[in-house]
Amino acid sequence: MKTDFIIVGAGIVGLSTAYHLKKKNPKLNVVVLEKEPKIALHQTGHNSGVIHSGIYYKPGSLKAINCRKGYDQLIQFCNENEIKYDLCGKIIVATEKEELPIMAGIYDRGVANGLLGIKKINAQEIKEIEPHCTGIEGIWVPQTGIIDYTEVSQKYADLFVQLGGEILFEQNVQEIKSIGNSSEIQTKNNRFETKWIINCAGLYSDKVAKMTNATLDVQILPFRGEYFNIKKEKEYLVKNLIYPVPNPNFPFLGVHFTRMVHGGVEAGPNAVLAFAREGYTNKTINWKELFETLGHSGFQKVALKYWKDGMYEMYRSYSKTAFTKALQRLIPEIQKGDLEMGGAGVRAQACDSKGNLSDDFLIFEDNTIINVCNAPSPAATSSLAIGESIASLALKKYN
Repeated sequence: MKTDFIIVGAGIVGLSTAYHLKKKNPKLNVVVLEKEPKIALHQTGHNSGVIHSGIYYKPGSLKAINCRKGYDQLIQFCNENEIKYDLCGKIIVATEKEELPIMAGIYDRGVANGLLGIKKINAQEIKEIEPHCTGIEGIWVPQTGIIDYTEVSQKYADLFVQLGGEILFEQNVQEIKSIGNSSEIQTKNNRFETKWIINCAGLYSDKVAKMTNATLDVQILPFRGEYFNIKKEKEYLVKNLIYPVPNPNFPFLGVHFTRMVHGGVEAGPNAVLAFAREGYTNKTINWKELFETLGHSGFQKVALKYWKDGMYEMYRSYSKTAFTKALQRLIPEIQKGDLEMGGAGVRAQACDSKGNLSDDFLIFEDNTIINVCNAPSPAATSSLAIGESIASLALKKYN
């Protein structure tokens, strides 16, 4: 099969990119290759479903720019396509005085990123928004919302196919060869020839990238985020979304409470090293992938830097009591018996050999390939903006 573009990966970013390519130039022959039998089965399908406002991200970064632009595009897209969402707002809560300077910095970033309506709130105002939450100060973020990103992805896929695009399933990319000005992609079942490749392979994006650039200094480290569901009779403890002030010494947001758009409330996630790239439980082990992670010099430096926080996260993974205590910082009434085992997701975190964890979206261009090697949260919120940017970049190459 000969094509103009092949996109590897039918997650939300890959599908948005495919949709934008066909939308910008319907004559293009665009094919999406997905190794699974369905779309959005990994990072997208395990997403917590939060529409992010952009308050956390460094002003001027790709995360900040794409989140704010993608947020507006997502809301418009959902309105046009009758996709359910709820802009319910969230609070970020400080429970100790030491957190106040960090929270002030988050507020300043929100202002710099153009968020409207955010405001600092006191302990009484926290109670007015979330009656069962305890904190000394907080930030009210009205833009934050909830959604089902699998539904969004399905609509991207439907529109892409309506425009003449094609999604081929169970096509795990095994090899990429350069043949003149084109590339040949070998999957288990088929061989494809294409002018351009766009790598949106998520948890395996580094593997695909190194098929054309073996010296690329990036490796995906898989971090699992585990959730509990709050029992139905205790869902009244959480009205919408409650977040802690993030630990500045650890690159994750911390356990929080999230109301889901189709009902229910999640509590979590923690952040632990997954023993497989698609290791959604602590019992799932891929020894080859685990040894690749443990043997990576970048991971070893990360582990040395964050070992205390990492050990605590691991402890919470195996101790429901410890997990409950972390939640009680925000909602003291929550009890161990109020929690039921929920789902989990695995975040694809890019890391270089020096131990630098990429804090922004990471996109590498080569002669015939665009590699999206780091697209964690808020990639789902930003998906239309990211997809449009990648499509524009690809079309410049094509033209």
